[in-house]
Amino acid sequence: MQPRTIFTSFERRHAELWGNAPIRLRHRLHEHELFSDAALGRLVESWPREHYSLVEWGGNGASGGAWREGETAGLSGEAILKAIALGRVWINMRNLPVVAPAYAELMNDIFEELEGHMPEFRTFTRTLGLLVSSPLSRTIYHADLPGQSLWQIRGAKRVYVYPNAAPFQTPECIERINLTGVEFNMRFEDWYDEHAVVFDIEPGDMLHWPLNAPHRVDNHDCLNVSMTMEYFTRDIRRRHMVVKANAILRSKLGLVPQGAATTGPAFWAKAAFQRALRDTAWVKRQNRARKTPEFRLDPTRPGGVVEIGGA
Repeated sequence: MQPRTIFTSFERRHAELWGNAPIRLRHRLHEHELFSDAALGRLVESWPREHYSLVEWGGNGASGGAWREGETAGLSGEAILKAIALGRVWINMRNLPVVAPAYAELMNDIFEELEGHMPEFRTFTRTLGLLVSSPLSRTIYHADLPGQSLWQIRGAKRVYVYPNAAPFQTPECIERINLTGVEFNMRFEDWYDEHAVVFDIEPGDMLHWPLNAPHRVDNHDCLNVSMTMEYFTRDIRRRHMVVKANAILRSKLGLVPQGAATTGPAFWAKAAFQRALRDTAWVKRQNRARKTPEFRLDPTRPGGVVEIGGA
C-alpha cells in the first residue's frame, strides 16, 4: 500500500537549507511496493537495453579506475540481482518514469509534496533513475548539472559531499561537463575529504546537496539499491544557459567569460548567444558514446562474467 506521505521529516529549517547546504531527510520509499523484491526483479529483467548501463568496476580510487560496460544477457531478475550481490558490478536504470509509468506517478507525488513544503519550488524536466550496486562498489568524484538528490532504498553507503566552489569545482569544470556530458574527469586530491560533509545513509535516508556540488559514494559491504532524482528549476535552467554560453566563449572562441548573472541584459545576451550556437556542428555537445559491451553476466556462475567474443 502506498504510504500517506513520502517524507517523515521535513522541517522549516530544511526548506531554508534546501539548495544551500547538504541535508538529510527521512522518507518511506523503502517500504513502498514499487521497491519490493518482486518489483525490483521485474524492473531489472525487463529494462530496455538503451536505458541501462551495466558496469563492472575494478580496483580504483576516489578519482578513477577501471570501468567497462556489459549486458545482463537475458537473465531473470532474480539472477541479475544475485549476480550484482555476489559480483563487482552495478546497473543504472535510467528514465524510470518514462519506461515504467507507475514511477512517474511516484515522481509527481514527490514533487507535489516538496512544493507543499516549499511553495516557491517549481520544477520541470525532472526524472528518476534506479541504481543497484554490489557490495563495496564506489562512485568516483564527480558533479552533476541538474538539481539532484539520492534516496536510499536497500543497504548502506557513505556519501561525501564537497563545496561547490574552488578548488573542489571550478567554472571551467562545469563548462566542460556541459559541453561533453562527461561528469567524472575532475581533479581530486585526498585532502579534499577534510572539507567534505560525510553521511552514512541507510534505507529511509534521502540526501540533497547544492547545485553542482561534487560528491562521491562508497558502498558498505552489502547490496545497495538507491534512487536518484534530477530536476531543473527556472533558476537552474538559466544557470545552465549561462554555463553553455561561457563554455562556448572559453572553449570555442578563446575568450575568458565575464560574470554568471541569471538576470539583466548580460544574461539575455548570453541566452540568445547560446541558443543560436548550441545546436550547430561547431558547438554541438559531444556526448560520451555508449561503450560497446565487453562482457555479459554468467548464467552458470552467479557473480561471474563472460567475455563477449572470448572463448
